[in-house]
Amino acid sequence: MKQNLDPSTAFPQPPFPSKRQPYPGKENLMEPKADHGEESYIGYNRFTDKKILITGGDSGIGMAIAIAFAREGADVLISYLSDEEDEDAERTAGYVRAAGRRAVLVKGDITDEQHCELIVETAVKEFGHIDVLVNNAAFQMSREALGDIPTDEWQLTFDTNVNAIFYLCRAAIPHMPKGSSIIKMN
Repeated sequence: MKQNLDPSTAFPQPPFPSKRQPYPGKENLMEPKADHGEESYIGYNRFTDKKILITGGDSGIGMAIAIAFAREGADVLISYLSDEEDEDAERTAGYVRAAGRRAVLVKGDITDEQHCELIVETAVKEFGHIDVLVNNAAFQMSREALGDIPTDEWQLTFDTNVNAIFYLCRAAIPHMPKGSSIIKMN
């Protein structure tokens, strides 16, 4: 594992290539490659036997969160969107398992209220309870002007970034013991 890196010089520097991917993107097509702590993060068992549910846990910040919690001793449920992300989700689960922890994968769209309930039900079935709910999944597209945002895109953004959080929190809270946490990333 890499240790004691100077982050100001150890990683790729701007300007970065302007390569675009269709939504949803794939981690393995990113250039430069993202650093999720795969090689550098060392855990200290600060979350031993805790049960974590992470939406959008297949790639990006979600992958880094999953790796960190697993190396801190937690079991992790990784929620992700679609078939296009299967490879990323399996890769993340591999890091969790390599840390000696349980990884559970749940694929589906969190804009669907019933799917959010299924995610929580799966976590409770697999783990017994939830200690930390990490609402990491999000949808955002870059536009030049407000008038460039199509109504259906606006609705998807709101459904993903707001409604899903409500659905997940409402379903999870009854299964979260005193002292548990809810984290909102986006």
